[in-house]
Amino acid sequence: MVNSSLRKIIIISVILILVLITLPFKKSKSDEVVFWTLQMNDFAPYMNKVISDFETQNPNIKIKWVDVPFSEGEKRTLASVLSDNPPDLINLNPDFSALLAQKGALWEIDEQYTAQYNKSIINSLKYNGKLYSLPWYATSAVTIYNKYLSDKAEVILPKTYDDIYEIAPVIKSKTETFVMLPNITENDTMQRILNKYGVIGNYNSEKSVEVFEMFKTMYEKDFIPKETVTQTHREALEKYMAEKIVFFQAGANFLTMIKENAPSVYKKTDVSSQLTGTMGQYDFSLMNFVIPIRAKHKSEALKFALFLTNDENQLELAKLTNVLAVNEKTLKSDFYTKYDNSDLQAKARVISAKQLNNIEPSMKQIRNQKELNILINTAVQQILLNKASTKEILDDLNKKYKDFDL
Repeated sequence: MVNSSLRKIIIISVILILVLITLPFKKSKSDEVVFWTLQMNDFAPYMNKVISDFETQNPNIKIKWVDVPFSEGEKRTLASVLSDNPPDLINLNPDFSALLAQKGALWEIDEQYTAQYNKSIINSLKYNGKLYSLPWYATSAVTIYNKYLSDKAEVILPKTYDDIYEIAPVIKSKTETFVMLPNITENDTMQRILNKYGVIGNYNSEKSVEVFEMFKTMYEKDFIPKETVTQTHREALEKYMAEKIVFFQAGANFLTMIKENAPSVYKKTDVSSQLTGTMGQYDFSLMNFVIPIRAKHKSEALKFALFLTNDENQLELAKLTNVLAVNEKTLKSDFYTKYDNSDLQAKARVISAKQLNNIEPSMKQIRNQKELNILINTAVQQILLNKASTKEILDDLNKKYKDFDL
């Protein structure tokens, strides 16, 4: 009797074990990585292919892709990372990523996983010496210029903002056009220019005063348009296509717009490297991935981020778009190192990619970065419009900067 009961218990136990063994082969919700991107729906075929490839190689992980409109990205992300059920992997910009890192909302990523990336880009993403994000793709502006007008003025091709300052009067005299429309009150443009001159904080330093005075002189002498105090790169593009300015700083994607909307100007167009300052480095923009500290599938999300940015997937994305890869192997491919002289966009791409080798010291995002940008841009306007002396305005800017809780 006892043996019979024991036999039944053993049989039932074996059956239960067999059932439990078979369960992992069935995908469950616990294996699902929720992945958010910012306005990548135009590249859905590429994204779906990468996801499918990853799931084939990792049958126990399923990716749920959600594309978020760019305008809603920060608001939705902030709400989600503070909840108990955030996405596992989120595509953001470094500014907002730094803000979330300050709030302790992001998972720290071990540097052992960064071997495939451009090292300078990885260094630029660090916050307080720690890494809370991985790069996805980058852009780095080039100088687009009207070679017919620059030849007519017989000027050297400018490499720095100091060169722009030197040739501005010659351009105006010989071509009756402006040298450029520097968008120094748009976003963090002026902060980036100051960074190129070694001005990081200490906004009332001698070098800072020199840089602001350089733009003030060009403004007062009518070498740059009066719209400089208000207009953006979109208006600068319009002026370039109307042949009102000679030099235009922008991403390689703007060449397509010029070709489509002003084909006669495009025929006169050439490209060169981005303008620099005394530090000699180039600036760049970046999109990256973060993993919330409350994410349920951190290791799986990291694995997928590394897959998205391997050399093959980076090259495929680059060929579909005008972005720069962040994968070192991809950046060394022919796509980023060789071009035909007849292909202007390929030339711009190669120049832009080469600039990623010289981006340090890169501008570090700080607490209250947006507020600082507003203060700097307000100071630029006040200086150009001669509201007070440059030194007085920058002394006030520096005081407000020091008052920030950095």
